[in-house]
Amino acid sequence: MAIGKNKRLTKSKKGGKKKTVDPFLRKETYNIKAPSVFATRNAGRTIITKTTGTKIASEGLKGRIFELSLADLNGGDEVQAYRKIKLICEDVNGLDVLTNFHGMDMTRDKLCSLIRKWQTLIEAFVDVRTTDGYFLRLFCIGFTKKQANQQAKSTCYAQSGQVRAIRRKMFDIMTEEASKCDLKELVQKFISTPESIGLEIEKACQSIFPLQNVFIRKVKVLRKPKFDLVKLMELHGDSVAEDTGAVLDKIAAETTVAPLSGSGGRL
Repeated sequence: MAIGKNKRLTKSKKGGKKKTVDPFLRKETYNIKAPSVFATRNAGRTIITKTTGTKIASEGLKGRIFELSLADLNGGDEVQAYRKIKLICEDVNGLDVLTNFHGMDMTRDKLCSLIRKWQTLIEAFVDVRTTDGYFLRLFCIGFTKKQANQQAKSTCYAQSGQVRAIRRKMFDIMTEEASKCDLKELVQKFISTPESIGLEIEKACQSIFPLQNVFIRKVKVLRKPKFDLVKLMELHGDSVAEDTGAVLDKIAAETTVAPLSGSGGRL
């Protein structure tokens, strides 16, 4: 290349070097508020970019899903650590993210600890509708156990006819338990210890084949009713209650408050 032909080699790039800005300076934190069915209401914190132009921070938070351990939500009860609860952001009140139940799952290590040899695994799932219009899909899991008169036998396999009968019972009990209550009452059944729906299935299937470790393994929210702010506030109870003051009785106020005497001029 001939010397002096490319004059841009000696000059710096246009605009100079771009200044690096810490991205966390443009973030703000919000408090995650769990529904009143859980013992711990402050579930944690989440961050989002501050409102800039037409991009509103609170709108970006709506629909965000948080996955939390039930042990953390119920005051550190380690017995319930195998349960994973999903909460979805429904509304933002100031710096508080108001959430609602969005699903439930079981940790992999708990599920693997239940599966063993020499027993039959029985699974069932059913779609149910709660009284307040939520469509849920419930997944149930259960295992056969040895009968009292089977001491010599190492296995406890159920026959295919018995498996079908147990699965039918699972369908009926899950549908009955979920369809006669609203979402709040149903979540209380899920998080209770011991699990009430699992115990009902165990009792009902005792005559067919004895069961053990019966759990509602997973819950999915398929469809939900139209968003209602009043219902969400009722679900959160006292955590978002505002001080509106006492109701003023005008007649009582006129009789108790004495009129001030004065010229009525400027003070």
